[in-house]
Amino acid sequence: MTPRLDYFSTAPAMLAPMLQLERSVASSGLEHSLIHLVKTRASQINGCAFCIEMHTRDARKAGESEERLYLLNAWREAPHYTPRERAALGWTEALTLVAQTGAPDADYDGLDAHFTPEEKVKLTLLICTINSWNRIAIGFRSVPPQRHAAAA
Repeated sequence: MTPRLDYFSTAPAMLAPMLQLERSVASSGLEHSLIHLVKTRASQINGCAFCIEMHTRDARKAGESEERLYLLNAWREAPHYTPRERAALGWTEALTLVAQTGAPDADYDGLDAHFTPEEKVKLTLLICTINSWNRIAIGFRSVPPQRHAAAA
């Protein structure tokens, strides 16, 4: 697949607010491990190879385990995630698939025991941000770098 264009160099001024939002999310006070899980899970749902590669790489650098990354698409069945992470992942799926889910009350209510109202806003902006990046990367056919030769 060939990228359609280099959107960063084509419209840097238009991407500046997205980059600022990304910085705000990163410094929001949400745990970095949670941020990585949410970004990776939304990217899995959206099928954004570029973002999956980037966010799993970043998660590993930050100390995330291979096991938790491998099991992320089956987080409901795997005991490897905290109740707070589970609530965030449920909300991530609800908002990423909002056209199908309508953001169910049960998923929103599941946040109550684990997130303050301010954290709910931060988490929701995190989910919105990664979904926007996924759409940009998919739309312009961004491809992940190939760091290793494929096995024959």
